Amino acid sequence: MRAALCAAALAAAVASPVAAEQVGEVGVDWIGNDIIIEAVNDPEVEGVTCHVAYFDRGLIDRLSKGNWFEDPSNASIACRQTGPITIGDIDRSEEGEDVFRTSRSIILKSLRVKRIYDAKNKTLIYLAHAAELTDGSAKLAISTVPLWNAGEVKGLE
Repeated sequence: MRAALCAAALAAAVASPVAAEQVGEVGVDWIGNDIIIEAVNDPEVEGVTCHVAYFDRGLIDRLSKGNWFEDPSNASIACRQTGPITIGDIDRSEEGEDVFRTSRSIILKSLRVKRIYDAKNKTLIYLAHAAELTDGSAKLAISTVPLWNAGEVKGLE
């Protein structure tokens, strides 16, 4: 039973609803730490792209500080309309749904991007946050994509 739970937790941590494409990498020091920038296209909302930036620890930093298998939870996100918007079958609940997730440690921590639809204000909200199996984190970032011309947005019935 315990092995099955561990396998399920590992699968959830490793699985990603969509693939991200690395579009930038900025070295921040001489020991190999970088800021990685990835583009994530929302799989259920055609015409929206999010750019997520996060810190990636280098090998020297990992060796010198220990804690080899974990990266910081900090992330930044910006989402924009990058084409005509067509909304697919999205979760319209207050909890929203994962658009992207990537592991920040071997099992226990992941960086997630969630989409939440604000029907009253005709806005898509994208939230980047850390999710940990044992301890929640207050590290988050938010971006919004307004749907001003809702009549021109497909799938918003």
